[in-house]
Amino acid sequence: MSKLTFSKSVIAGTLAFILGTATPVAYANNDLPDLGTAAVNTFSLEKETEYGDAYMRVIRASAPMLNDPVLNQYLTELGNKLVAHATGVKTPFYFFLLRNDEINAFAFFGGHVGVHTGLFLNADTESELASVLGHEITHVTQRHLARSLEAQEKSSTATIVGLLGAILLTVASPQAGMAALATTQALATQAKINFTRLHEKEADRIGMQILVDAGFDPNGAANFFGKLASRYRFTTKPPQMLLTHPLPESRISEARIRAQQYPLRHIPDNLNFQLAKARIQVRFSGYSEAAVLSIFDQQLKHNRYSFKSAAEYGKALALFRMDKFDESELIIDELLASAPNNLFFIDTKTDLLTQKEDYKGAIALLLKEQQIKPTSTVVNTNLANVYIEDGQTEKAIPLLEDLIFFDKQDQLAYILLNQAYKKNGNKAMEHYVKAESLALAADYKTAIDQLNFAYKQSKDNPLQLARIEARIRQFRQADRAMEALQ
Repeated sequence: MSKLTFSKSVIAGTLAFILGTATPVAYANNDLPDLGTAAVNTFSLEKETEYGDAYMRVIRASAPMLNDPVLNQYLTELGNKLVAHATGVKTPFYFFLLRNDEINAFAFFGGHVGVHTGLFLNADTESELASVLGHEITHVTQRHLARSLEAQEKSSTATIVGLLGAILLTVASPQAGMAALATTQALATQAKINFTRLHEKEADRIGMQILVDAGFDPNGAANFFGKLASRYRFTTKPPQMLLTHPLPESRISEARIRAQQYPLRHIPDNLNFQLAKARIQVRFSGYSEAAVLSIFDQQLKHNRYSFKSAAEYGKALALFRMDKFDESELIIDELLASAPNNLFFIDTKTDLLTQKEDYKGAIALLLKEQQIKPTSTVVNTNLANVYIEDGQTEKAIPLLEDLIFFDKQDQLAYILLNQAYKKNGNKAMEHYVKAESLALAADYKTAIDQLNFAYKQSKDNPLQLARIEARIRQFRQADRAMEALQ
């Protein structure tokens, strides 16, 4: 990673984009703005990528990110489906989940889009979830952050320095971040926040076009807006999403009017969305085992579900969580019989087989699915994990190396690869991979310590010694850059 230099304008733009304090830029008509002028002059795409990478590492270090291959693959596929219908895409997109019951999503430098699990829990259809993603994708493609920098050139250094640490915390942990912001002179009261209304309006308009072009229901945005406004109309503590994305009546009515301009068509809901929602309810929502089992029992008893199989899947996960493995497996086997290639069901079946140490059965199941989906992160991560559990690290290592080659931000792959090298006794690579994992969370000092351990274990390997020396230099440079950011 090259050295990062954070100027006043860059830091101010960060604050403006996330909190909405930038002066909005007006456009004469509904045409897309010319992105080749002010935004590019202020903030290059190369710099945007560098800062996005740095911020992502900060979030990994301070926020409860989900290393769940099934949920991550679902979210990435949904996000990429929307991105494929967006215009002005100039950076790769990276979608990630945070374990947080707050209803929120956010976008920042370099195509990073974060989604709280609470958003899944409060969306009733995939179109509602997709409408929020389309909105955030538009913030990126229209480079609202870069455009805001022009209005922030005269921000005071003292104010910027006082807010930077708090704003990074706000992205990852809204409650703690907002508390920190309240201690700063510039944002002593919430009343001083001026939202970028034109940017929000633009994101709503273009986001809905993306939503429709990708095959989703344009009413998803209006339905979700209306539901949030109704639920939190009289509350004294609105969700974080409404602090950064305010919902005046005009915005809701505009969303409804805009949706009516598209031809009426029936868009069926997506099973995988409901499966993802059930998985989050059981594993990441904080419900007790008895409470979450009751939720799905009641759904099945009273036929209150979008898909019966999603309610059954939720029940199977709840039973697994309660160590009722046989009951869970009966349900999963029935679900697999009707949908043998569904990755949600395959993942849970793999967990059940691994739990009872039927590694041979789990490997056979995953190898069969790998023939159909050879690049699936879910399949290959599960397969590598089973190989490690079965002591076949020589088969796990190349799988994990391939996963990292295609996604260098795959922290779970690094964790599993570290376990594989530890299990087969390769101390040098165990420490080297641990260092890479620590660097993903910006813990460069500890990562350098791990590289020094790896160096001591690599005396007979000149190529590896050179590789480690180069990585130490890179991590030292990155550490200095991160300290400048903080």
